[in-house]
Amino acid sequence: MTDEQTRGAAPTADIPSVPDPGVVVGERRQLINLAYRLLGSLAEAEDAVQETYARWYALSREQQEAIASPGAWLSTVAGRVCLDQLGSARARRERYVGEWLPEPLPDRGEWIGGPADPADWVTLDESVTMAFLVVLEAVTPAERVAFILHDVFRYPFPEVAGIVGRTPAACRQLASSARRRIRAARAPATPTGTQAGLVRDFKRAWEARDIAALVGLLAPDATMTADGGGLAGSALRPVVGGERIARYLVHFADRAPGLTLLERTVNGRPGLVARRGGRTATVAAFDLADGRITRVWAVRNPEKLRPWTAHEPTREPEREPHGR
Repeated sequence: MTDEQTRGAAPTADIPSVPDPGVVVGERRQLINLAYRLLGSLAEAEDAVQETYARWYALSREQQEAIASPGAWLSTVAGRVCLDQLGSARARRERYVGEWLPEPLPDRGEWIGGPADPADWVTLDESVTMAFLVVLEAVTPAERVAFILHDVFRYPFPEVAGIVGRTPAACRQLASSARRRIRAARAPATPTGTQAGLVRDFKRAWEARDIAALVGLLAPDATMTADGGGLAGSALRPVVGGERIARYLVHFADRAPGLTLLERTVNGRPGLVARRGGRTATVAAFDLADGRITRVWAVRNPEKLRPWTAHEPTREPEREPHGR
């Protein structure tokens, strides 16, 4: 048998019966949560979990019986699938039109047309905030997998080693390197109530086309990054500077009459959703420091807005402001 087939195998003297299908399927939520944090994309996470289950069901009855812990086996395979996907995703993102951002997720109560199966919900916590996921994009695939498995999911390093294909000591170094880079790049956490108030003020200033108020809410060196993926108009490069962002947003609103802004939870933190003509056009997440907005991440690629959209028809790319 392969390494995947033998991982978690029981001693031959005490081979268990075929694992309960309900137990195997019951691992789906854990796998979705793991894969989303590793990949930053719900669509890619679903693909990775589907591939994981395909490998399980491809095993013979005897091979399944030899696996003492189906959950451990599934998590191992999912981790390896995600590690492979991260490598190929880097190449795809180099060809991506404009900036690539993680796929934003709503709170389960705000998910439109979402999964009925609770196993498909992603648990929203600090490990899925947009700020956290964006920082993770800067570390290597092996560092990301080692860090997420150990620091977020509490896998011991010997188990991480079996997934990453390195020694436990090497995995410890990978996780440590990722941890240092993440700590250096992340701002101190802002209380949710404070962020909600600031986002509400930002919404009102944007609705009023009040450039001065927007500038006052944004840090002077704030950065706005938009992701249209070539399917929706967006700045192709980050817009840097509070005043430039404010003017860009007002220009954007002027070019998109009928835009409605809604306060929503985005990846577990207060954010905004812009709807136009009954359709979700943009989901915006924010990062704060010292009472001001330092980062704005605006996801406009309709392929990344499925959880926010009630099966809307495919549309042509919008002719809205593009970046410098």
